[in-house]
Amino acid sequence: MPKVLIATEKPFAADAVQKIKAELEKAGYEYSFLENYTDKSELHNALADAEAVIIRSDIMDEEAFNSAPKLKIVVRAGAGYDNIDLKAATAHNVVAMNTPGQNSNAVAELAIGMMIYIARNKFNGKSGTELSGKTLTLYGFGWVARYVAKIAKGIGMDVYAYDPYLQDDVMLKEGVKPLHSVEDVFKLGDYISLHIPATEETKKCVNWNLLSLVKEDAVLVNTARKEIIDEEALLKVFAEKKKFRYVSDVAPDNSAEILELYPDRVFFTPKKMGAQTSEANTNAGIAAAKQIIAFFEKGDTTYKVN
Repeated sequence: MPKVLIATEKPFAADAVQKIKAELEKAGYEYSFLENYTDKSELHNALADAEAVIIRSDIMDEEAFNSAPKLKIVVRAGAGYDNIDLKAATAHNVVAMNTPGQNSNAVAELAIGMMIYIARNKFNGKSGTELSGKTLTLYGFGWVARYVAKIAKGIGMDVYAYDPYLQDDVMLKEGVKPLHSVEDVFKLGDYISLHIPATEETKKCVNWNLLSLVKEDAVLVNTARKEIIDEEALLKVFAEKKKFRYVSDVAPDNSAEILELYPDRVFFTPKKMGAQTSEANTNAGIAAAKQIIAFFEKGDTTYKVN
């Protein structure tokens, strides 16, 4: 039976580990865990006889694939998969998958939580503002954005979304007003929430052309990837829009400079925290195990990304 490696430098929660084991044992699969490792050579050594691997933020690059001659499938337990070299995976005849939707509610709750935190001046005792009645614009309308929209509507926000890959009826079905240009996302939003992947096409796409359009007191919310932000443009918008604020689940490379200049107008989580709930952890881990089993038993490649 297939041998599965669960390679997690940041381990799954104990409950998730037990449920992953249960899924694999029920299928009769061999498995091993590599947790809390400190050097990539440990990962590469563990990959030597693996036919499937579940990862979280672990790096599967050309060197990793070269170390895994038996590997047939890699599943990233989470929505993002920029830590997998898709070209290398394809070249090595390895199917790469993610687990879309499993972490979405956790990330959405964090996005809303950061909005509330910055709206209330980081709970510094001074009067803040409410989210109710404010306009929220979503750049991208995937799983996380849909959960954000649902919560925001419950709070009383007016929600709009732009996604060039979706028809209007997808948004209308969720009670969200569709936008037809990315410029409108940045012009209209009191709160602008980013929900796009980091690809060659999208890196630094949130640039001065877009940031120059934001309202004087707009809040930019990033639970996506730091690479989609043009950091020089971010500094410029802070300087020119005196009430502009930025909250992010991943600190930009120039975070020290931003924090020094504008400490009251920014918040960054200590490390990427969007999917760091026990529920999301468990959901993504179980989904990854089930997708591996479905792949070997049925040839199912539903969530293939390469």
